[in-house]
Amino acid sequence: MLQGLRFSSKQIALISTFIAIGAVVRLVVDGVGALLPEPVFGALIKVGMSETLSFVGGFVYGPIVGFITGFMIILLSDIAGPYGPGAWTPFIAAIIGFVGVCAGIIRHIRPRPTALMMGVSATALTLLSEFLQNAWVSVFYNVPLAVTMVTGLPSMTAALANNIILFPTVGMKTIRFIQEHRLNLSEPKPVQSKVGD
Repeated sequence: MLQGLRFSSKQIALISTFIAIGAVVRLVVDGVGALLPEPVFGALIKVGMSETLSFVGGFVYGPIVGFITGFMIILLSDIAGPYGPGAWTPFIAAIIGFVGVCAGIIRHIRPRPTALMMGVSATALTLLSEFLQNAWVSVFYNVPLAVTMVTGLPSMTAALANNIILFPTVGMKTIRFIQEHRLNLSEPKPVQSKVGD
C-alpha cells in the first residue's frame, strides 16, 4: 500500500517536524503535569499539539500520513517519556492517528480550511477521540463506560478547549501556509513502474 507513494525530501522533513514538535510538546506537558496534583495532571495532559498536528498532516498529505503523524507523536513521546510505553500506547496512538485519517477525508470535502470548518472538526474529532479513549479504559480496566465518561469529563473539557483553540488558529494557519507556499507539492504521486518490472 505504501509502495505506491513517493514523497519529496521537503515533505518528509515537514512531516518529521510535525512529529518532533508534537512529541516534544507532549513530553514537556507530561513533565510539568507530573509535578501537579493528579486531577490537574489528568486535565493538563490533554493540552498539546498531538491532535492538531495529526490533523494538519492528514489534511495536507492525506489519511496515511495523518495516521502516521499522530501514531508516531504518541509512540515517540511515550518511549522518551518518564513512564515509558504501556498497554495504552498502541491504542492511544491509533486513536490520535485516526484524527489524521479523518482530516484527509475532510480535505476531499473542503480543500480550503475555514475557521468554522476547523472549529467543527475540532469539536467532532475531539469528542470522538475522547470517547474512544474512554472506551479503551473501560474495556482494559473492566470499568463501565458510563463511569469512565463521567470521570473523564475534566480531561475531555481540557481537550475540547485545547483543540477548539488550536485547530482554527495554529492548524489552519499551518495548512494555509503549506498550501500557499506549495510545500505540499500536490498529493503523493504513485510510483510509475517501468516496462519489464
